[in-house]
Amino acid sequence: MHIVAPRILIVTDQFKYSRLLEQHLTTVWADVEIKVHEPSHSGSFHPGFTAAGFDCVLLDHELTDDRGLAWATDFSTRTGFPPVLYFAANDDGRKAVEAGAADWFMRDRIHHRRFASVVIDHVMRRRQLQALFRAGPEGDKLYRFGPITIRGQRYVGDLAVGGSSMVYLAESEKAGELVVLKVLGDNESETGQTFERFLQEYELLLRIRHPNVVRIHEMGIADDHAYIAMEYFPIGDLRARMRDKMSPEQVVVYTEQVARALAEVHEVGVLHRDLKPGNIMLRADGSIALIDFGLAKHVVRSAEITAAGEIFGTPYYISPEQGHGDDVDARSDLYSLGIIVYEMMMGKRPFTAGSPMSIIYMHRNSPVPPLSPELKRYEPLVYKLLAKEPNDRYQSAAELLDALPAFQ
Repeated sequence: MHIVAPRILIVTDQFKYSRLLEQHLTTVWADVEIKVHEPSHSGSFHPGFTAAGFDCVLLDHELTDDRGLAWATDFSTRTGFPPVLYFAANDDGRKAVEAGAADWFMRDRIHHRRFASVVIDHVMRRRQLQALFRAGPEGDKLYRFGPITIRGQRYVGDLAVGGSSMVYLAESEKAGELVVLKVLGDNESETGQTFERFLQEYELLLRIRHPNVVRIHEMGIADDHAYIAMEYFPIGDLRARMRDKMSPEQVVVYTEQVARALAEVHEVGVLHRDLKPGNIMLRADGSIALIDFGLAKHVVRSAEITAAGEIFGTPYYISPEQGHGDDVDARSDLYSLGIIVYEMMMGKRPFTAGSPMSIIYMHRNSPVPPLSPELKRYEPLVYKLLAKEPNDRYQSAAELLDALPAFQ
């Protein structure tokens, strides 16, 4: 019997073993869609993850932490989780079935015909159950985000509600992972500029495919509300990381990654304009990604959505020219990066005051406070990033990247 190729999630820390399982699967379905999750690299699944977008899960016993059975038990407690096939090193597979796995195999002696039969059987059952569930009233509740229904996105929790948009944590059935779902609010007082900026954020990010820029999974319209589904960062942002003391070597690593992201962003003619620790997110593998391009400006289209002299951004991190409503270019984002670098090095911002206007004044007129004695070798980097005049700064992110090896 022919069935449409399934989506399979493989959980293993053994690359060679994941390839072996993939070979078995592609023999059954040439176009099978496979996603591999490596716990040692990506960590545990969020409690709200139910693998809703998958037809079957293949779980390897030999994880780095040697807790395959614990993972099987955990999966069994997640409502609606797909059938789990466990690959055991010995007859412990029976324990996995007792823990909730649907079936098990000896990991080093897989009988292909049985494997194919078992996978097909469980995939068909899964699809039947999913079809019945989605058609029922309980299924509808999972796709509700306040008053809005967004099919294919399962509600997990609220992240932020207010302003011009609502932000939720959701599980994307299409992406097969948790996502941040940003939904444009339905506020009659909002102008068309809000909707324009919301759409522009997505359009800009579509042009950018870079490991240090947030990934966009999907955009759509539901119940007359526009939404964007984007990458979720469970570890949090750079602000949280900065609560702990950072070594100068780590600061340079983060600086390089932000600079690489800015180089890509600036290359397509985009200015971020709101670069701050809260918009720099951390991944489990140690990499970072820029987010929140809602204030970003495409230099070609700026006149269409931004009135002359408007000030955007966060006062602690904006450049002197941005703070005074003057024209800005890529060097303004580099100044913002300089403030972040100073804060990572020193554990405090270079300019603080009792009001936003006082801070804006300091950006233009106050000298940059010196770094502590043990950080003196990094002062040329910080001072050049924080030069008052744009012509005295690094002229591009590429130039900054060329300079960074001297500080590593």
